[in-house]
Amino acid sequence: MESWEKINAVQRMQIYIEKHINESITLYMLANAAGYSPWYCTRIFKELTNKTPFEYIRALRLSRAAIKLRDEDVKIIDVALDFVFDSHEGFTRAFSKQFGMTPQYYCKNTPPLKLFMPSHIRDYYLMIQKGEDNMTKNSEVKTVFVQVVDRPARKLILKRGIKATHYFEYCEEVGCDVWGVLCSIKEALYEPIGMWMPSNLIKPGTSVYAQGVEVPVNYEGEIPEGFELIDLKPCRMMVFQGQPYEDENFDDEINQLWDTIKNYNPEVYGFKWADEDGPRFQLAPMGYRGYIEARPVKQLNEK
Repeated sequence: MESWEKINAVQRMQIYIEKHINESITLYMLANAAGYSPWYCTRIFKELTNKTPFEYIRALRLSRAAIKLRDEDVKIIDVALDFVFDSHEGFTRAFSKQFGMTPQYYCKNTPPLKLFMPSHIRDYYLMIQKGEDNMTKNSEVKTVFVQVVDRPARKLILKRGIKATHYFEYCEEVGCDVWGVLCSIKEALYEPIGMWMPSNLIKPGTSVYAQGVEVPVNYEGEIPEGFELIDLKPCRMMVFQGQPYEDENFDDEINQLWDTIKNYNPEVYGFKWADEDGPRFQLAPMGYRGYIEARPVKQLNEK
């Protein structure tokens, strides 16, 4: 386990980078944010993120630039300047090295990319420290918002694991780059999801937990290498949303919502669990909106 002084210093650098990603960032600025020498900051940042600070900054800028090119009608040179590249040519070289295609090609075709979508390093080590099966229980009763929503017939682009039952096992098996690829898919109906697949959708030798994104039923776009496309039938999802929370408490919030779902009786409201109708899924934990998870249901009189 890394020291918390080191973890917190790297997270302070991550937060500084996020806030100033459209500005020039020097090593001395990062060192000032972290509270240590430039040399030490470079060493611990690489040790914990597997990238030097400037490799991290460039990958993040290029990923943010790709999203802007995908979603907005903007000129490439304007995006290049927005993300602190000195010229169209320099941006094109960097973009091509990062993604294997020019920005011009990407603007025209918008294929899936392996976007760099880093999470805060402190969240990762908090989860390791507590252990997903030994999280601290909180007896405080909190309000959970519950609603039922209809999901239309759709397709699912997903990447399966091998034996994973939750997010961190999944990352150990397939890596943490899957989310960035999913976020790059322009035709996505909703944001990417982590999923627990029902038995009827699990292939032999693959995991219960997977990650994916839903796309229209007539999707004809590119399927990223190592991913697959499957059909999902129309279904109803019972969505559970907890209260907003401080980001460092995300593991406790997840555990509390799991307890709520485990003890929840949908029959009180005229529904029953219908896990075979589709994956149970979770959205990325974000403190400002509360933790969100959904499970398939049917009305009691529905066959």
